Amino acid sequence: MKKTYKIEVDCAACALKMEDAAKKVEGVKDAAVSFMTQKMKVEFEEGTEESAVMKQVVKACKRVESDCEVYV
Repeated sequence: MKKTYKIEVDCAACALKMEDAAKKVEGVKDAAVSFMTQKMKVEFEEGTEESAVMKQVVKACKRVESDCEVYV
């Protein structure tokens, strides 16, 4: 399953850090963060619970970019 989330991030380099962090979260098959559109696309692995995985994605993103926002 793929979902798109609205985000707030200050620069393209920060968006790349967020994308890399999101891809490392268990349950995420793939992730893409766009600074230009201020969106994050997440593809979940089969059988994972989206809300639980997204909590971990938000935590991972906050670790690499503390002032980012991900609207779940």
